[in-house]
Amino acid sequence: MTTRNMIQAINDAHRVMMARDPDIVVFGEDAGYFGGVFRVTEGLQKEFGRTRCFDAPISEGGIIAAAIGMAAYGLRPVVEIQFADYIYPGYDQIVSELARMRYRTAGEWTMPVVIRSPYGGGIFGGQTHSQSVEALFTHVSGLKTVIPSTPYDAKGLLIAAIEDPDPVVFFEPKRIYNGPFDGHHDRPVTPWAKHPDSEVPDGHYTVPLGKAKIVRAGEAVTILAYGTMVHVALAAAEENGVDAEVIDLRTLMPLDMETIAASVEKTGRCLITQEATRTSGFGAELSALVQERCFYCLEAPIVRVAGWDTPYPHAYEWVYFPGPLRMKNALKKVLES
Repeated sequence: MTTRNMIQAINDAHRVMMARDPDIVVFGEDAGYFGGVFRVTEGLQKEFGRTRCFDAPISEGGIIAAAIGMAAYGLRPVVEIQFADYIYPGYDQIVSELARMRYRTAGEWTMPVVIRSPYGGGIFGGQTHSQSVEALFTHVSGLKTVIPSTPYDAKGLLIAAIEDPDPVVFFEPKRIYNGPFDGHHDRPVTPWAKHPDSEVPDGHYTVPLGKAKIVRAGEAVTILAYGTMVHVALAAAEENGVDAEVIDLRTLMPLDMETIAASVEKTGRCLITQEATRTSGFGAELSALVQERCFYCLEAPIVRVAGWDTPYPHAYEWVYFPGPLRMKNALKKVLES
């Protein structure tokens, strides 16, 4: 078993799949020679050649268009959008072509495309390098949306995404590329090497899409989280002495509603946390689903903790970020209602 951070785990997933399947190609802005701005694709061009891993022009629309054409001709492209904030120029093609192709051809064509992109804040990236845009894609029929929170899950989920015949948007929380984050920005960074989920098997394995994971069992309240906020939720439960059950969604679409409902029916309370802006975020959909499925089990109103409805600020990053104090207040609210 090898200890890896999230960057190394995702890189290894690329290697494993490119070695198994010659139809897999990897490309994006600086994704070839330099291995990407975060070095997630480092070494792939040297190992597999310039026709399998290469740089793309600074054109997100062009990257997505090329991937769609490749998939139509039988390849399995894995493309990198340098930051999730940059994905908007390719959004029309993702929604109108990539996500719809299987439906419009009555299942004759599939689109085995994976779109990888680092997302979220916590690195002082400012308003154009910190956005959480996942809700824009969970709304689109025909897309799957995946967000890992550990190196183990990152590798297994990416392999499952590459093997899937349908398009998958794979968001990587860049704040936890190098280690888990408990929300305390003023504390030293904890490396992944000290976390059990940094033990990543060599070779091929998958983590199934559409299956959540209970990362902390509890009886008092269910906390639904994904990405960086999984670690913030775990820390908040421990620091405040709350017997919380924390669920890492892992896949937002398809959603593992069975695991969520079983937990809420047991605890009777639900707190939902996301880094994205509050209004129309994925947390709102989660809240609606829990209300519909678990209404007669709820002992208190559902509480959401999210980013503010503003652009992601640079100077006030830790005021925007749903950190320990806001999690503490939210837990108090849901438990005392």
